[in-house]
Amino acid sequence: MKRKILLSPSSFGQVGKQPLEILENNEFEIINNPYGRKLTEDEVIELGRDCIGIVAGVEPLTSRVMDALPDLKCISRVGVGMDSVDLEYAAKKGIKVVNTPDGPTRSVAELTLALTFSMLRRIPQADAALKNKKWEKQTGNLLHQKTIGVVGLGRIGKMVAEMFRAFGNAVVGFDIKPDHSWANENGVILKSFEELLSISDIITIHIPGNKDKTPVIAEKEIGIMKKGAFLVNIARGGVVDENALYNALKENKLSAAAIDVFSEEPYYGPLCDLKNVVLTPHIGSYAEEGKLQMEIDAVNNLINELKK
Repeated sequence: MKRKILLSPSSFGQVGKQPLEILENNEFEIINNPYGRKLTEDEVIELGRDCIGIVAGVEPLTSRVMDALPDLKCISRVGVGMDSVDLEYAAKKGIKVVNTPDGPTRSVAELTLALTFSMLRRIPQADAALKNKKWEKQTGNLLHQKTIGVVGLGRIGKMVAEMFRAFGNAVVGFDIKPDHSWANENGVILKSFEELLSISDIITIHIPGNKDKTPVIAEKEIGIMKKGAFLVNIARGGVVDENALYNALKENKLSAAAIDVFSEEPYYGPLCDLKNVVLTPHIGSYAEEGKLQMEIDAVNNLINELKK
């Protein structure tokens, strides 16, 4: 009898069949997500029954779920974040949990640049106006001579910093465990969090957030930022207090923001009503090449762990 694997991401295999072929060639039976969205706890339990592995998205893999799946041996996350997995309980149950830390790096870093340029040059606003038969010239801002503040210097943050340095921008960075050698080699000036907020023209965020889910950037932190600064959050929903951001954008404390992640998704909140914000539906890793590689890595990680 073939061993069963649950593929929980609703879009798994859509950009290429290689991950599915790897599983089939290793004689696994594939259980797909039939709902076209993030699974609930009950749905994971329903679909994952008798499965020895889950190729996971961001569905809740809680202690309740794990207790209901007695055959589960490995959770292989497509992506980096582990917020949705009860790692401590998985360890107690002897369930291996792995992820794909390298797969989304370039996809997320490139989207950070794309959002920055879209925000600065008001590209979405110009596009929307013209599609509504309005010839409205949008006056934006240059990237030239802007100081970039990168919050979080892991794989993604480092690549973002290197990309902005390639444009000739001054880049300052903050990380709780700074890599001084890398910073020196790449001309990135390390600062405290408060210093970075106060001197940066554009701030990009690449951190997992606080363990207690409280915002890292709220009203106090926005108050420290330069008047007219720009903010890009492509890290995690809830890292930026959305109400505080809304007020800062409405009152022109901040010139504009670009947000890819939200505290609740799908997001239809008040930020949708503002003209000086670019919103995208959590598409950081949604580049075909990067997404396919993540799925291949996740499948190979799963197989390797199950062989141990």
